[in-house]
Amino acid sequence: MHSIHRRQACLCAAALAAAAAFPLAASAQAAWPTRTVTLVVPTSAGSAPDIYARVLAEQLGRQTGGTFIVENRVGANGNVAIEYVLRGPDDGSLLFLGTQSILTINPSAYSQLRWKPSDLTPIIKGVASPMVLVTHPSVPARNFGELREWIPTQKGKLAYASFSAGTPSHFLGYQLNERLKADMVHVAYKGSAPQVNDILGGQVPLGFTQLAVAVAHIKAGKLNALAVTGPERDPALPQVPTLAELGLGELSTAVWFGVLAPAAAPAPVKEAILQAMVKAHADPGVRAKLQAQNFSVPAEAGAAFGKSMAEETVRWAGIVKATGFRAVD
Repeated sequence: MHSIHRRQACLCAAALAAAAAFPLAASAQAAWPTRTVTLVVPTSAGSAPDIYARVLAEQLGRQTGGTFIVENRVGANGNVAIEYVLRGPDDGSLLFLGTQSILTINPSAYSQLRWKPSDLTPIIKGVASPMVLVTHPSVPARNFGELREWIPTQKGKLAYASFSAGTPSHFLGYQLNERLKADMVHVAYKGSAPQVNDILGGQVPLGFTQLAVAVAHIKAGKLNALAVTGPERDPALPQVPTLAELGLGELSTAVWFGVLAPAAAPAPVKEAILQAMVKAHADPGVRAKLQAQNFSVPAEAGAAFGKSMAEETVRWAGIVKATGFRAVD
């Protein structure tokens, strides 16, 4: 656990150094914020992205002396929120707090979008969290090896739950289904809470879900955790192996949320936003609050965030194509 936190601290220090390595000339520095800044969140109040946004808004207000508010714009798997930001002013007063699935899966899942990735400038990947493969206690497998042996005996009888169609939860379930030749039916929910509720109730035996939603049920013995999807074991469940340890490294991923600005905003304004965001994510109090929500704080900033986002977009495009999935508004 301590090594993970040290690694995160190093990553954050590296992000600070990267942001400071390209300072603008004093004459080009933009004053920001100059008016109330709205963080536009594509999910409902109380959701994981919303919790992150409110922690961030509070810190940015304290840090800059400006006013920061959170506005929830829900619909069309995030497309409504993005379009709202892009229709607004390009002065840094409207920022998009995006999720991994919206930013890296939507471009291939929708046949037509009214926005394109280049309309947004990646500022910072602020938080990340692995998913966890959970099963109902009635499933006789107590580890992944036993699941691998048990599933073929149930061919055509099982289903897997996702927290929404067109998300990593859906596509990791699809890949696992293919890998184990399980012939499972996909059952999509509208959120991780109803997904986990049905796994708890035994209506669906298993699924990949958000760690933050499942961890209390796992610790209470109401769900069994067989694997986490991150690159290393999670401090909240140190006894649970990663998919990579189980020989399924190609399924590894983490759900993340990040901040993006309209690409049309002036470069000095975007630089000021970047500097403020990196500083906010380096604050020990902010990091402690986010880690208490089972988030890691990679604080991957600027061009590095843009590069990793582009790479993920390519990865998910291949999986979307393999599934034949098509999203509709």
